[in-house]
Amino acid sequence: MSSFPLGKQVAYPERYDAALLAPIPRSSNRGALGLDGSRLPFTGADVWNAYELSWLDPQGLPQVARARFIFPCTSPCIVESKSLKLYLNSLNQESFSDLDAVRDCLLRDLASASGGEVEVLLQRFSGMQEVLDAPTGDSLDRLDVACSVYEVDAGLLHLADAAAPFEEVVDEVLYTDLFRSLCPITAQPDWATITVCYRGPRIDRAALLRYLVSYRRHQDFHENCVERLWCDIAERCRPQELSVEANFTRRGGLDINPVRSTHEMMDYVLLPRYNRQ
Repeated sequence: MSSFPLGKQVAYPERYDAALLAPIPRSSNRGALGLDGSRLPFTGADVWNAYELSWLDPQGLPQVARARFIFPCTSPCIVESKSLKLYLNSLNQESFSDLDAVRDCLLRDLASASGGEVEVLLQRFSGMQEVLDAPTGDSLDRLDVACSVYEVDAGLLHLADAAAPFEEVVDEVLYTDLFRSLCPITAQPDWATITVCYRGPRIDRAALLRYLVSYRRHQDFHENCVERLWCDIAERCRPQELSVEANFTRRGGLDINPVRSTHEMMDYVLLPRYNRQ
């Protein structure tokens, strides 16, 4: 990772340069989780929102828009976040004929970097109206829970009734705003709202919250954290259906929102943005 721009002082590009994008293979993290990349136990996507996209029109007038990039979890690579920020800034002095030309450029370059298909949506700020959502489901944050473990420990997870784990099947949506992990390169904090939606034996809520808090000193990329969350909950609690969604707060004009699920649960174009984002 020493070749990545993250954590380094770098000059912002003056001209368009697709080579700024730095791919990171998903295989290393998945190998550590015991996952076979060709037969993943989940589906999902990484949904990025970019708030600092700008370019020039044919007359040299700056244009601005918000972008949403949807990377399927089946793509071979993730894209390192600072490299994406630098790449987007390299478009600032580039002239494009129209919005479609910008989209085509982004599609081509991001697909090449990630090694798979990418969906790109652009929305001009002019006249844009959007209501930010609040998480749905039951918050774990008001539980009276003592926490002392701040390194990932899947052993904290357990069912509410371990003696009779399969007698009761519930459908629950649980979330917390307390999640924090650390950047694996800079150790800067990454904050997120984590939503766990499952159907199966009832998960002990206090145990789930302690487990989520145990990521507080864990250094990893957003996407890897969510896949570890999904795998640990699936293994320890054996739900029939499970989805884990992380809505990270933005850094450098980007927020990243990985989703992993036993089944395709949503149209990722419509993935909500929360008020803390």
